[in-house]
Amino acid sequence: MKFTLDTTPAPELGTACLVIGIFEHAALHGSAELIDQASNGALQQLIDSGDINTDWKGTTMLHGLEGVVAKRILVMGCGETEKFSEVRYDRVCGSAGVFLRDHATTSAHICLNEVEAVKPGKVMSGTGQEAGLDQAHWRLRQAAVNVGRANYSYTATKAPKDDDNKPLVSASFNADAEMELALAEARGIVKGYLRSMELGNLPPNICNPAFLAEQARAIANDYENVSVEILDKDEMAQLKMSALLAVGQGSVNEPKLIVLKYQGSNENTRPIVLVGKGITFDTGGISLKPGPNMEQMKFDMGGAASVIGAFEACADIQLPINLICIVAAAENMPDGNAYRPGDVLTSMSGKTIEILNTDAEGRLVLCDALTYSQRFNPAALIDVATLTGACVVALGHHASAIMSKHDDLAKQLIDAGQAAIDRGWRLPLWDDYQPQLKSTFADMRNVGGMAAGSITAGCFLSRFTKGQRWAHIDCAGSTWIWGGDKGSTGRPVGLLSQFLIDQAS
Repeated sequence: MKFTLDTTPAPELGTACLVIGIFEHAALHGSAELIDQASNGALQQLIDSGDINTDWKGTTMLHGLEGVVAKRILVMGCGETEKFSEVRYDRVCGSAGVFLRDHATTSAHICLNEVEAVKPGKVMSGTGQEAGLDQAHWRLRQAAVNVGRANYSYTATKAPKDDDNKPLVSASFNADAEMELALAEARGIVKGYLRSMELGNLPPNICNPAFLAEQARAIANDYENVSVEILDKDEMAQLKMSALLAVGQGSVNEPKLIVLKYQGSNENTRPIVLVGKGITFDTGGISLKPGPNMEQMKFDMGGAASVIGAFEACADIQLPINLICIVAAAENMPDGNAYRPGDVLTSMSGKTIEILNTDAEGRLVLCDALTYSQRFNPAALIDVATLTGACVVALGHHASAIMSKHDDLAKQLIDAGQAAIDRGWRLPLWDDYQPQLKSTFADMRNVGGMAAGSITAGCFLSRFTKGQRWAHIDCAGSTWIWGGDKGSTGRPVGLLSQFLIDQAS
């Protein structure tokens, strides 16, 4: 979708659809006030008569309002002023995007960035300081990001019908050229979200490890300062990545280690490294999952999809940082060559792992990828994974879990998530949990039992990141909605992109 800026007064703008926001029991302002004046008070009359829904996220479409050139006006309800917050603003923008996607119009002029929260707080940067992106910058960017995300429609294996409404082709926003940076950031973040959502939604017979490698090559071809390296099974064997290889050895789709490199700063600048779990389908292996809902295990590469998306957002915005994205891609299948409970694997680090459950495979591919990543001397090392169902039990679908022994890094990620309204919540990573991984036959076991399952998974990974400024993000609940038909959310692309923007600033 094409994003532009346009400061033409709303009543004079010849657009297919104007989008404005209105509070409940509050005076009109900005473009809404101009439209009311141009229509001789007709907008206010419709509000007073109850013909416009001013409830939070309420939608009302007006046609042919006298004195207004636009064919349509979409009025978004913002609810009560005293309850309006940054999160509520974000949701209004998203609801507007969904409505526009499902409506006949293919272009719109959006004035929602004029709507201010009564108690806005501060949009914080990852450093804990008030961000250089002020409220006006933030509102415009979030409006564009939400409209762009909501415009997504899955068509890869399901062609749209002839009579389906078409998604938006273009959207303009009521702001001047000073907001071009906000719009540029939005374009990049939307690009990352759409990449992540599409990868997550594709069926596993298409999106396998080799397909992820092809996607990485395509991204590298789009940007002069991006390169890619794909390690195959033999190359990983030479590096002694036995944990990663064990997970994939039961599948005809061979594992890949995908390494994308972006250079936006001088070569001496230490890179940020993002590592993604890319299990393109997870049967559970020999520890076979139950049949119901197993089809959703195509989303088990959500961590990989999100780090690829954040990488593409960074490259599109051309942030002045160095970034490396590593994807450990494999398929966990139960054939005669599959690894099994009772096996002891030797990881790339040399640490041995007793397998108690082959369905705890994500940490196995990640541990070798984390060891590999240390050759790049990262300034920060962050892994992202749909690692545990226990995370969904703890946090539902609203937040990603963040774990780190580095308080500053954890705070930067949480602040970034709050600013992007792609929120994370910190879980402890205390040494008290480490004994649950004790094994009689190896340096550690791959599961720590039912208690604190998300945290013991983080503790497992921590054993492969000593000396690193490292954080773990469990996005099992946020990257897709379990049991629903909405598919991939693309998260936490927003959190990661904001974190990278903060590091660049």
